[in-house]
Amino acid sequence: MGKLVGRSLLLFLPLAVAVAFIVVIIGMVRSAPQPERASAEPRPVAVFAASIENTNVTLTVTTQGEVRPLTQINLVPQVSGRIVYVNPNFIEGGFFEAGETLIQIDDADYRLAVTRAQAQVAQAQQSLIREQAEADLATREWEELGEGRQASALTLREPQLAQARASLAAANAQLQEARLGLERTRISAPFAGRVRTKSAGVGQFVSPGTPLGEVFGTDAVQIRLPLTDSELSMLNIPVAFQASAGSPAPLVRVSATLAGQYREWEARLVRTDSSIDTQTRVLYAIALVEDPYGAAAEIGGSPLPVGLFVDAEIQGRVVQNAFVLPRSALRGSDTVYVAQDGGTLGVRNVSVITSDPDRLVVSGGVAATDMVITSPIRAASDGMRIRTFDQAGEIIANLSAVITTEDSAGNEDESDGSDAAQVASAD
Repeated sequence: MGKLVGRSLLLFLPLAVAVAFIVVIIGMVRSAPQPERASAEPRPVAVFAASIENTNVTLTVTTQGEVRPLTQINLVPQVSGRIVYVNPNFIEGGFFEAGETLIQIDDADYRLAVTRAQAQVAQAQQSLIREQAEADLATREWEELGEGRQASALTLREPQLAQARASLAAANAQLQEARLGLERTRISAPFAGRVRTKSAGVGQFVSPGTPLGEVFGTDAVQIRLPLTDSELSMLNIPVAFQASAGSPAPLVRVSATLAGQYREWEARLVRTDSSIDTQTRVLYAIALVEDPYGAAAEIGGSPLPVGLFVDAEIQGRVVQNAFVLPRSALRGSDTVYVAQDGGTLGVRNVSVITSDPDRLVVSGGVAATDMVITSPIRAASDGMRIRTFDQAGEIIANLSAVITTEDSAGNEDESDGSDAAQVASAD
């Protein structure tokens, strides 16, 4: 009997263990928490949006250029001689007035030439007086003895009188030439300006054409500004532009950092170059700054020096009823996204007029009442459900889709505003 019980235990014990294990597994499966039932609709994407400004916009073109003299000449003598005087202001960077003597060449020989020419004029005048008297005498004698006949030109001494007059004219011309040579020993500039380079000194012998230095005028400076075809259209000026009463010169704001400080000067766009640059394919426009060392220096807080590289902002045409958007609203080259009533995304194509790092100016494609989406969106599509927040992070209810989820008890719960923080961190 004991053997029968032992064999029964050996037979049923593994079976009992297996049954117990199955029961435990079933109990664990039944007691495990059930997963929440997901919503059938995809969750709306949280986005930031900004309003659109509908206004008249004055277009501007930003470019760069180098300040150059409007008038610049090389000083060279027209006569030869030794330099006996150099103006103390005739040094690199020196200022001078119009007509001020910069260099004086020894004029002794030229003064002697003037004296000789004056003596020749006096001799020629005496010769003319004598010939005139002899011609008058010959005329009276012929009238007394000619018996009514026609006198020849030689009898009346007309050739001799003409020669005397010619000699006097030649002597006067030589005197003018001598005086001109004497005047040219004094070298000056016909304008007020500054000295750029100097290559002459006292005691140096110079001949006609010898370089003495380089000077430029300070009445105005010019800046050559490159303009592309699209920039020309923004300025609304012709290729062959020349400022006049009928075509006023556009305003140009010239700026640069000089001696560690930001400076700004006012200029005018007065003309364009005669041809397009063959290397860069741009057209250069000329901006003029009047009195860069005087009135313009007072306005800008500093003179506008030649050779300075500056930024220029040119005032262009006015666009009526343009739409101004944040620059971050542009997608690709001509697309923006707008938030629509009910919380859907709309894709709009716009005509871009101009843009800068901060704003975008367009014509058409949007309305003044639209809100453009400024935050990045992946795989955006027309009609996508969105939740819209303003720039302060406040939800815009009429432009947001409603999110509802059910908990395990079947209760509905509306999503809170945590989406704003998420999209903000995505930005």
